[in-house]
Amino acid sequence: MGVVLVVEDDEQVRVLAESAIQEAGHQTLTAANVDEALALLRDDQQKVDLLFTDIKLWADAQGGIALAQQAIEVRSGIRVLYTTGQGVTDGMRALFVDGFSFLGKPYNLDSLRRIVAEQLDRG
Repeated sequence: MGVVLVVEDDEQVRVLAESAIQEAGHQTLTAANVDEALALLRDDQQKVDLLFTDIKLWADAQGGIALAQQAIEVRSGIRVLYTTGQGVTDGMRALFVDGFSFLGKPYNLDSLRRIVAEQLDRG
């Protein structure tokens, strides 16, 4: 089992995703914004195997992408699972390779659990 950092600015969605991931047997950490997430990622005492982040965080249309780039610098080898309810550009799709994947919103919880397990198994 792994540790998943869930970064979502919508509290209801964040709590639902956290619960689904925990029900699958994984540990979770949560953050509502980039600053909270980076604080957790920079904490050497915290293990993080997978970053599950919304692409759009608050007013920043690509805040999750910037967060993932910083996460890679802080945590070499971390896997990233992006989500969004907004349109995804071809440039964004290019990011969904080699340890990076995408789950569109609205997603069902079984799909979330499946893709989280797949990402953690690859690690």
